[in-house]
Amino acid sequence: MGPRIRANRERSTRGDEEWDDGRVPDPDASTDPQPPVVDGGAADAPVVRHPDRVRGRRPRPVVAVLACLGVGFGAGVATAEVWDVPGGPVPTASAPVVSAALAGDGTGQVPDRAPDAVSRSEEARAVLGTPDAPGATDAPGPVTLPTPPPPGTLAPLAPLAPLASSPTPPVRVPAAPEVPPTPAALVPTPPPDPVPEPGSGLTGKKVVADLGGTLVVVPGEVPAPGPGTVRSVRVEAELGLPLDGDVLAEAVLATLNDPRGWGATDRVTFSRTAADDASIRVVLASPATTDRLCAPLQTEGRYSCGNSVTGVAVLNFERWVQGAPDFGDDVATYRQYLVNHEVGHVLGHGHEPCPAPGAVAPVMVQQSISTEGCVPNGWPSP
Repeated sequence: MGPRIRANRERSTRGDEEWDDGRVPDPDASTDPQPPVVDGGAADAPVVRHPDRVRGRRPRPVVAVLACLGVGFGAGVATAEVWDVPGGPVPTASAPVVSAALAGDGTGQVPDRAPDAVSRSEEARAVLGTPDAPGATDAPGPVTLPTPPPPGTLAPLAPLAPLASSPTPPVRVPAAPEVPPTPAALVPTPPPDPVPEPGSGLTGKKVVADLGGTLVVVPGEVPAPGPGTVRSVRVEAELGLPLDGDVLAEAVLATLNDPRGWGATDRVTFSRTAADDASIRVVLASPATTDRLCAPLQTEGRYSCGNSVTGVAVLNFERWVQGAPDFGDDVATYRQYLVNHEVGHVLGHGHEPCPAPGAVAPVMVQQSISTEGCVPNGWPSP
């Protein structure tokens, strides 16, 4: 058996890889590698020379390299193994050593590395999670390549990682300015109801020539106050006249039942009613309505009338408001005259003349036209 060469079988990459001690092998360096040692090597033992030296050629500074290019298709990284050899100079190997290292020992196996050598690529793969432990294999399995997109189309982009966004501050909407409440529409305060004039019931003095003739019965019942024949009286007023019907009815009954009235001469007393069977109707109406109610008597829109047949005494509103020329400003006395004179016609009394100048005029004198020289008077028994 020939001599065996013991050589450090460290594997490395290219000559420009950096070793752990910071040195980079120089391919042009003239330093010869350590001569191989023969087992049992004595000083006079035969020395086996490298073929390069036998042929007188300078040995090529080829570093024994076992290049393992692991192409990671997923990561797209090519790796090379770099071995850290503890202690000693950086070994170099001649071509036969490299060939032996690459060819193996004839068994098809790669010679084992030194047990204390450390692979930098192992460390890197350990970080990247590439299996390099004993028993693991670097042989790539079946690789499925992504299908390229059809011509003319764009490949889909990888989704972007969401950017960290700061929280959006809430938007503060300014409050609308306060609008002062709109004051409620001013409702005009209606004027207070006019106070009816006592003795007439008037609430106004505007005279309308014709109000259409609608008559309204003043409601209420008042018994006759004194002895005598009871004559029931129903008071009516034309719709639209400015007056208070109740006050008007009270004024009419007060005049008829006055001691100076027809009770003293005719022994009658008057009650008030709203029934249809009243014995006497006293109606206050506009001038035109008065003319219609008094026909065929000609009242000419200025006078009043009383009818014993129909039992109706019609009072002209214009006279009720203005009075008569001979009464002057004493309109209250004229109204008493007007009621007593027209009801006197209903009771069967006719017109009388003035007995003498300056005498008190009888109530049946046509004082609305003239007192004929007498003193105005409104009572049957003054």
